[in-house]
Amino acid sequence: MNNGLFITVEGAEGVGKSTNIAFIRSTLESMGIEVVVTREPGGTEMAEEIREVLLKNRTEMVAESAELLLMFAARAQHIESLIKPALVAGKWVISDRFTDATYAYQGGGRGVAFEKIGILETFVQDDFRPDKTILLDAPVEIGMARAHKRGELDRFENEKSAFFERVRNVYLDRMKKDPQRFELIDASKDLETVQLQLKRVIEGIVEVSS
Repeated sequence: MNNGLFITVEGAEGVGKSTNIAFIRSTLESMGIEVVVTREPGGTEMAEEIREVLLKNRTEMVAESAELLLMFAARAQHIESLIKPALVAGKWVISDRFTDATYAYQGGGRGVAFEKIGILETFVQDDFRPDKTILLDAPVEIGMARAHKRGELDRFENEKSAFFERVRNVYLDRMKKDPQRFELIDASKDLETVQLQLKRVIEGIVEVSS
């Protein structure tokens, strides 16, 4: 049995990841592909518990190093307990965020040195990387306006616009440095237009992989 494909979906707040991941899943399943949808931080019982710790609004200042280590602790469990077994079983795994998000949020947003993130990336993942990354991109003001409409914001969503500008810039920079892995989607458009873009991308990935 051939291994499945690991596809990550990235983007800052309010770019429509949840809605569009559901669309990606249904598109792939309509082609007869078995799909596992997961998220980061999270995806397994233990990793979801770490997620709760990370996202909770709190008065105590969270040390940047503590946040970074918790992200990779959740990721280590996620990879070994869910992602790799699903891929070996021939399933396609679609993850709402992965390590690019750590570079964008902890690196760009928090200012943690990329070299430190890279050390942990190698330690936790070795050479394991996504096969494809779909980047949903929209101007920060559009994304934050959408996020505020969803209701109560978590600890990350409560950050200022400058934080999310840095996050977006890192995502776009990583895409430029690895254009073979990334697929850019203009998420500022209406949902129908966004999903037309996504459909073309997904069909292209399936064609290449078959």
